[in-house]
Amino acid sequence: MAKQILNKHERYFFAEGTYLRAYEKLGAHPDTERGKDGYRFSIWVPGVRSVRVAGDFNSWSVTSHFMKWEEGDIYSLFIPGVAEGDAYKYVIETGSGDLIYKADPYGFYAQKRPETASRTFDISKYRWKDKKWMTARAKRDHMASPMNIYEVNLASWKQHESGELYTYEELADELVPYVKEMGYTHVELMPVAEHPFDGSWGYQVTGYYAVTSRYGEPTGFMALVDAFHKAGIGVILDWVPGHFCRDAQGLGLMNGGKVYEKKDHKHWGTYVFDFGRGQVKSFLMSNAFFWLDKYHIDGIRVDGVSSILYMNYGVDNEAEKRYNPDGTEGDLDAIKFLQDTNEAVGKEFPGVFMIAEESTAWPLVTRPPEVGGLGFHYKWDMGWMHDTLHYMQNDFIYRQYHHNALTFSMMYAYNENFILPLSHDEVVHGKASLIGKMPGDYWRKFAGLRTLLMYQLTHPGHKLNFMGSEIAEFIEWRDYEGLEWFLPEEHEAHRKHQLFVKEANEFYKANKALWYKEFSWEGFTWIDADNGSQSVYSFIRHGKQPIDDLIVVINMTPATYESFSVGVPKKGYYKEVFNSDKKEYGGSGVINDVLIRSRKKEMHNMENSIEFRLPPLGAVIFKRTTVTKKKEGKKKTKK
Repeated sequence: MAKQILNKHERYFFAEGTYLRAYEKLGAHPDTERGKDGYRFSIWVPGVRSVRVAGDFNSWSVTSHFMKWEEGDIYSLFIPGVAEGDAYKYVIETGSGDLIYKADPYGFYAQKRPETASRTFDISKYRWKDKKWMTARAKRDHMASPMNIYEVNLASWKQHESGELYTYEELADELVPYVKEMGYTHVELMPVAEHPFDGSWGYQVTGYYAVTSRYGEPTGFMALVDAFHKAGIGVILDWVPGHFCRDAQGLGLMNGGKVYEKKDHKHWGTYVFDFGRGQVKSFLMSNAFFWLDKYHIDGIRVDGVSSILYMNYGVDNEAEKRYNPDGTEGDLDAIKFLQDTNEAVGKEFPGVFMIAEESTAWPLVTRPPEVGGLGFHYKWDMGWMHDTLHYMQNDFIYRQYHHNALTFSMMYAYNENFILPLSHDEVVHGKASLIGKMPGDYWRKFAGLRTLLMYQLTHPGHKLNFMGSEIAEFIEWRDYEGLEWFLPEEHEAHRKHQLFVKEANEFYKANKALWYKEFSWEGFTWIDADNGSQSVYSFIRHGKQPIDDLIVVINMTPATYESFSVGVPKKGYYKEVFNSDKKEYGGSGVINDVLIRSRKKEMHNMENSIEFRLPPLGAVIFKRTTVTKKKEGKKKTKK
């Protein structure tokens, strides 16, 4: 009897839903048999009469290569002479005798759209150069380290003048040094798994194991990740396990009926995965492992978690809704899938983190499964995003009436481990770009955007910003063209804004108070949360040591205060260490360029206070210093 692709133990775990490296056996792999080189093809598909392989190597014949059935409904066949890059599909004969053509569910590479076949590729041939990064990553506490994420759509970050997309290699040459120069710590790549329609932005997948061929070969993407790691930048990948598109070559109706899918997605026109089917669960969990294992991805952001969790997500007709016996509508199979995936990733890949895009108030998203949580490390704070942008769109005179829109987030800031997202979803479909949301004239729009970004940067939680906000694009994001890179090149205001973002990012990384105690009340203290009449917010961010602490004051109106006071926890001299109103950033230049000595005057329940200039639509940050005015004067005299 010929050796089977999966042994009996692997078949058991695969069917149970706990086989975590199915990609090592299923799909198309280079192999040698009886001295001949070729590829071995393997696929799981139940309830069919036969499965064949058709491709470039047999002139797309449907009768040349019938696959052999193995226990567990796995079909396998070694074909000699198949070369790397050959296109192929599985031809599945359904129970009713129909022939349907399918791309390889585990295929590592695919034809470039609009073609739809899989292509053979040896992904093991790439030689990684990031051992130093990977070793350090396993030891790093990402929750007590800076995380400032630059969200990127590779197709529209930059394009050639002809409209041709950049290759992975070109992106390594240009995107990587740009992200490093701008001071971001991580990139988040919108889905790069193979997808047929550019307008889906990658969120409707056909090839879960195939990095998209739009930008080149799998090894090109590996080289891009390698380049990011060499530059000290982590790579986060968007992952879409909740649903998949209906295109004929994809996972839908694999045997003429439901195999991977359980039901239709009511809102998105896609199929919802059957999380209760063991082989489907193994497919998805293995896919998460695949990106972490073979592509050295540092974090996975799980898209549409809410649509996964709720049985009735998108179902408007009450008659169609389903409920658990206790009246809840959580999909128990889906919940278990998320918990098991997060737990397995945590055990197998130390230093890797899992992020949930969860838009409801589902409890314990970032708490471990043993206490009833989902086991994610982080959750996007969609409430913070919504409240913040709603506040920022109010004209300045009305902001006093919405003051608690910004303070409310601190009521729940530590219920979960949050990431504060200003993502692609907020700058499309008529919502306006970030700077386009800002009220006022040209100057006030730029100043408003600076205060928004400073509020985000100093608020507890890791940060995420979509590409284009750093150059203050006025137009909404257009997925079919590159960013307007002429703006900072030709217009001073945009160039100054880009400088502001760069220096603000560097300031964030350099100050432990902004990230060391990110997920604990030990890292934050309000100074004054109730100054709605002036729309001013003031608070302290605490670092590892008291000397790290930062005093943050943000003025959300165009009023300038030549004399403004806040309480401080300790007496001494305070130095302005960052001011968003610097002229170099496009501001009005209301800065504090001398040391400020605290005075014995009780304010905000503190015995001491400082008095300073507060800029219009600006943020100013102070730090207590051991240098006195006298010492500073001596230094200047000596110079």
